[in-house]
Amino acid sequence: MAADTPMKDQMLAAIPHLRAFAISLCGSVDRADDLVQGALLKGLSNLDKFQPGTSMQAWLFTILRNDFLTQARRRKREVEDPEGAWAERVAVMPEQGARLDFNDMLKALSHLPFDQREALLLVTAEGLTYEDAARICGTNIGTIKSRINRARRRLAELMNFEADDDLGPDRLVKAALFMHIAV
Repeated sequence: MAADTPMKDQMLAAIPHLRAFAISLCGSVDRADDLVQGALLKGLSNLDKFQPGTSMQAWLFTILRNDFLTQARRRKREVEDPEGAWAERVAVMPEQGARLDFNDMLKALSHLPFDQREALLLVTAEGLTYEDAARICGTNIGTIKSRINRARRRLAELMNFEADDDLGPDRLVKAALFMHIAV
């Protein structure tokens, strides 16, 4: 987006990306919407701290990520369902193969360490550059590349992929798992 685009317009343009990132992080549409709303409110109230010429989307991603991490620290005392036993009892299994593959990928993503999942999603699902992902995560580009590489390998193991041919025709699954596989 052009640097001369009004900041509030840049914020509006970032909403779909923020929402997709938030859903990927927390796995709940309702929680994701709350995260996005919180990030936008903080962004608006701190708009004077935004540095013109930098990426509004990356700035808002950083706010959202920090809010997510703060909430995660608060939730450590809550009862978790890491194996999904409770969720499996209340979920309705989808009938379409691509949807099943996508659900398998989401489940595998949830087993990745947070830093690997975050880096992978920022670069592959959100299409951010390694540089922007490194800024959001507060690390360097080499670390981001390493996290993405480890995440892709671990996803392949978790999903029992042995070759590119194992990936189904669903382009979303392909993109999320192995976009730019030769990092």
